[in-house]
Amino acid sequence: MEEDNNRILPLFYYVDPTDVRYQKRSFGDAFTKHENSGRHRSEKVQQWRDSLKKVANFSGWHILNHKSERELLDAIEESVCNKLRPTELEFKLSIGGFEAFAATKQAIDKVMNALKDDEATTIGVYGMGGVGKTAVVKYVGAQAQKSRLFNQVIMAVVSQNPDLIKIQETFAELLGFKLEEKTEIGRSIKLKEKIMRGTGILIILDDIWKRIDFSSIGIPSHNELQRCNSKVLLTTRRLTVCQIMDSHAKIHLNILSKEDSWSLFLKEARKSFDKSSNFYVVASEVARECAGLPVALIAVARALRDEGLDGWKEAARRLKASQPPFPEDEGDVFKCIKLSYDYLKSDDSKSCFLLCCLFPEDYDIPIEYLFKYGIGKGMFQDSNLLQARATTYLVVKALKDSSLLLDARNDRCVKMHDVIRDMAISILLSEGQPVLVKAGCELKNWPPIDAHKAYSAISLMENKICKLPQELVCPNLQILLLQHNASLNDIPNSFFQCQKELGVLDLSGTGISLLPHSISFLTNLQALYLDYCKNIIDISVIGKLNKLEILSMRENTQRELPREIGRLTNLRMLDISSDSIPQSPYGYNRTIPSKVISKLHKLEELYMQCVFWDWGSKIVGDGEETNIGFDELAGLSYLSILKVCISDANCIPKTVDVEPNWVYFDIRISSRHMRDSVNLQSGHNCRTLSLDSTDTTIGTFPDWFVNAAVKNTERLCYEECRGLSNILVEYDRGRLHGLKVLSVRGCCENLKELMNAKTCVSDKPVFENLEELYLKDMDDLKQLCVGELPPGSLCSLKLLKVCKCPNLENVLLPSELLQKLPNLEELFCEASGVEYVFGCEGFEPDQTNLRKMELMDLDVVRSICNGPAPSGMFQALMELVIMYCNFQGSLFTFDVSQCLFQLETLTVFECPVLERVIEARRETLKNKKTILPKLKNLCLIDLPMLYKGGATIDFDCPSLENFYMEDCPHLSFPSSASDYFHSRNQVNGDKPKNCIPLLDIKYSSKSGKKATKVCRGTPRHGQTARALAKQANGTEDNARKSRQPGGGRGRVRDFFASHGERERGGGTSSGWNSNRELKLPESTTRANHSGFFLSHLNFGDFIVLELPAKPPRHRSRRKNLPMMKREG
Repeated sequence: MEEDNNRILPLFYYVDPTDVRYQKRSFGDAFTKHENSGRHRSEKVQQWRDSLKKVANFSGWHILNHKSERELLDAIEESVCNKLRPTELEFKLSIGGFEAFAATKQAIDKVMNALKDDEATTIGVYGMGGVGKTAVVKYVGAQAQKSRLFNQVIMAVVSQNPDLIKIQETFAELLGFKLEEKTEIGRSIKLKEKIMRGTGILIILDDIWKRIDFSSIGIPSHNELQRCNSKVLLTTRRLTVCQIMDSHAKIHLNILSKEDSWSLFLKEARKSFDKSSNFYVVASEVARECAGLPVALIAVARALRDEGLDGWKEAARRLKASQPPFPEDEGDVFKCIKLSYDYLKSDDSKSCFLLCCLFPEDYDIPIEYLFKYGIGKGMFQDSNLLQARATTYLVVKALKDSSLLLDARNDRCVKMHDVIRDMAISILLSEGQPVLVKAGCELKNWPPIDAHKAYSAISLMENKICKLPQELVCPNLQILLLQHNASLNDIPNSFFQCQKELGVLDLSGTGISLLPHSISFLTNLQALYLDYCKNIIDISVIGKLNKLEILSMRENTQRELPREIGRLTNLRMLDISSDSIPQSPYGYNRTIPSKVISKLHKLEELYMQCVFWDWGSKIVGDGEETNIGFDELAGLSYLSILKVCISDANCIPKTVDVEPNWVYFDIRISSRHMRDSVNLQSGHNCRTLSLDSTDTTIGTFPDWFVNAAVKNTERLCYEECRGLSNILVEYDRGRLHGLKVLSVRGCCENLKELMNAKTCVSDKPVFENLEELYLKDMDDLKQLCVGELPPGSLCSLKLLKVCKCPNLENVLLPSELLQKLPNLEELFCEASGVEYVFGCEGFEPDQTNLRKMELMDLDVVRSICNGPAPSGMFQALMELVIMYCNFQGSLFTFDVSQCLFQLETLTVFECPVLERVIEARRETLKNKKTILPKLKNLCLIDLPMLYKGGATIDFDCPSLENFYMEDCPHLSFPSSASDYFHSRNQVNGDKPKNCIPLLDIKYSSKSGKKATKVCRGTPRHGQTARALAKQANGTEDNARKSRQPGGGRGRVRDFFASHGERERGGGTSSGWNSNRELKLPESTTRANHSGFFLSHLNFGDFIVLELPAKPPRHRSRRKNLPMMKREG
């Protein structure tokens, strides 16, 4: 029955599901007759009963829940489409390492039973903080989806201060659509409609503290949830919340038993104890003090992992003596978290941990913020910024290892459990450093503040505060966080008069235009953040902040960098960068006067991307005064990180007095001041040099710049570099021995061969450390290499990606070059003019590491190899994807196929003349099949010639798990895929979630157009969707012809852009039409169509193409249809 879970969709057509589940009424009568007849064994009848009960528990449809059969059919269509549309939720909810103890098993069983109860639509799980409620409902959600109890599971965190917009956006994202409505009620209506159109959705609301109106979010009412077979599962600390939320089932999650507590404690401490030893007695006392709370048990056990007996005794003493500032059960949590905190190895670890409680609940906390705030707070003494940042990451890792912090959605952020966050605030209070934290609470007014409480930190970030008090009397205040209060436009003049100890001030994302004069009283301020303050016009007063070490003004729209900044002689970091060309009247024409930044002698990090380009140019309207010259940066002896843009290499001086010591850098030299030409390298630890739309080559750089930057470059990017003629010359002149990533793209008319070893001869290896090579949009490139490269060249290359190089000749990787690539692991080749991928003359590799190969849109390709390939050439290959290629004959020779030991995934799509996967040999004619021992996933789509003439697939796949076939007219299977391929697994025949083809546009000769449904899965990141035009009379044979080179060309007819833009010149308003059809205009071509993305298409939407009655012949049909890309 389990294998049918993904195929059975029960429809209760005038039948009560309860009658089916429990065999009542007519079902009960029928079973009674069967049992009394004696014609069937009792075991068989019981099996029928069990099957009906199981099927009735599957999520399906009940006719009585719909007004009409039409409405029922619409609901079924919507649900099936949702199933076929890819979703990441199942992965997100499948939490690793979950261990169900007796208490959790009991709660899980109760929740699962409640979810199967037709009358219960709201189920509440309650229990004290840290007992594991979130883990339980995540596990239940994953199991409910896996067992097909629900089709979809969506989950959002509510927290003490619910953010309805965030909750709605989370649900919408998980349901696969985007909320465009501006008002809260409009968004809730749209979300409710989406939920009601689906069926079998489990909605999880985690961490509810008070009554919340379901309708304000967009969650249907009780009766409406019943109609669409959906339910709500919520968690809370309080039973009363379950009651006021009208929960039909209220399930308590208990603390762990003594035995389970001890088991979890031992696991996390990674220890075992002899019961007769003193160590066992002490450890038992420590575990007992954790009071059965998983969060406390884990935190304490991990804190004591490396301690000896004396350390454990001291921990037991502290836990017993602790007098927590909490009543009842919360005190147990406090003393355990406090113990873990006390056992942190350094003061920096403790400070970093406490900083995390200043952020909103369930917040992705950027580690970079912890580093920057830590500097302002006086942490990391005697360290430079590079060392301090590295220490921050190590501290965060240690805190995660101690379970005091959690992983976030990306590795540059962390999260803090809400219980741990509450305890951290309490620890600060217990240590005499009270804090006021009301972050993300939707505050509109400044909260009352008791001056006698002597707050050390105030965090009011992420609110809607629009007015500040005239004065803030907090003489002990060290941190003030007011960022992202967008309506805050003014700061009273006297506001900062009584905060002389303030070290960190964050005003980012506010609407302020001026800084008050009282900011000059902040004589101890070390870190000031004014990021995204786009209204600010004057910050000259900051020149009086003599102790300032960090000044961040990202996305600042001021035309001129204030000269007063030159007085900040203790400044260590200055960030005035932008993620885009600033939306201001000045564009990129900023003014940075000379002899301002050069006065910042202690500066260690300087970020200026996208805001300034014209180094050394005259300042308009200022007489002879000039902007900063690039030579001024070379005089900053402490500068270790530099990120800048330069309009012309001539801005770089020929000589400098002292060569700089840049550890990390991102330098872009470009004549184009355009955001789309600026590809900023993420992170701080990068060494990137980019040359864009320039005649500049490495040979034109002065020696000092080569020594300071070029020779240390790890990522080198060329784009439309007219002066580039031989990359080996660049390597030689730039001494690029440490280069790891090389990217060349765009028109480089002098670059016919990427590497010409005939004109640039070297006796030493070249590009010996290069790991990734990207080539794209290079119309003039004919060969990757001519001549013989020295031994050891390219020996570290792992990834090669060649895209849209139409004039590449004959073989992509000739044997001479292929032999230089022993460590090549991934190869991607798309829309390039090669006939063969590999040259194999005289090539006998000792070993190959090629693990992944993707070949797409190769119109003139004939074969993978230009001759007999060595049998072991693909012995490490794990994934092969081939799409839109004209491979002739077979993909693999028989000998090569015998060595495909590691192949796990094989996808072949639209190869119109491919006849076989493995060539026919005498062995295959004798029905001796090749065995592909590890092949798990096999996908064959639109292969009209495959195994034509009566041949059958001639390979077995004992590990096959997923097999999908479509439009392969000469293939059929007399038995199940499991039997046919001799797989030991039950083979899934569902369409792959990442199936590439999205549109199947069929041709109608009568009207010249035909609307067609979006019929396949959404393309994954970076993949293109193709329109498969079929010929006029609609027959299969002619349809195949249109897939040959020279097939039909489509022209687009009318267009409504769903992403909100208006048609260029047409004035057509955006949106879908009433028939859910998306139309494209005649003016839309491949060139101007790249801005249209498929991220808004859903299953069941339509696209209309108008095709000419007699399509003209072209070299490639596909290249003349609009190419649509999903937005990355």
